[in-house]
Amino acid sequence: MRPIAGGLCAICGERLFSSYALSAPESEPRCGLCRRIEPAFARAAAYGSYEGGLRELIHLLKYGSVRPAANVLGRMLAESIAELAPDFPTRSIAVIPVPLYRAKLRQREFNHAELIARTAIKLTAPGRLHLCAGALERKRETVSQTGLTRHQRRENVRGAFGVAQAEAVKGREVLVVDDVYTTGATVSECARVLRRAGATKVWVATVARTLKASEHHVEIQFSGDTAVDEGLVALEIPLARAAGS
Repeated sequence: MRPIAGGLCAICGERLFSSYALSAPESEPRCGLCRRIEPAFARAAAYGSYEGGLRELIHLLKYGSVRPAANVLGRMLAESIAELAPDFPTRSIAVIPVPLYRAKLRQREFNHAELIARTAIKLTAPGRLHLCAGALERKRETVSQTGLTRHQRRENVRGAFGVAQAEAVKGREVLVVDDVYTTGATVSECARVLRRAGATKVWVATVARTLKASEHHVEIQFSGDTAVDEGLVALEIPLARAAGS
């Protein structure tokens, strides 16, 4: 379970490949999606790739209710936060775990993102980072994001979150934390809601991130009646699948 290495997008943390990764004019490397559409958050950082032992450890906490796993994952999250910390303001930041819907919270008896965040705050900067677990609420249940396309994920979480404690975020920079960043649909929706409630800037830190496995992919862009999010949606398809193999 090693930290992510290599060239990454300076905004979302996606893996970059030399054959198609272009730098912005200010020499800030960005992935294709972040070059086309400005994310709702300022920057996202993750400790490791969502695979192997790290994935198993997350599943132990999330689905196996092995709470001690939160201590290990919290140390990893603390490293993600430390990567963002140089850009944090001098005043305190509200740390907001991605919430669970109340029915799922009753079933699991804990929010895994909150447990991980508590450990990370203790290890990072408890004087500057303040947990605001109730600031954001999940207003409705959503289906599992597993197996959904990027567009389906966005639609699945659209309108699913709301701000329950506006005073905790208004006029402040906030840090959204979760276990895994896949396409960014969940944290992006959280960021949009928080910004509408008055948050001045939203940062994102996760334990793991799903990364592109290789640079062999193609991008298909649609416009017109099928367009979403500023008139553009990009679907990334492995080259082997696109070739029919």
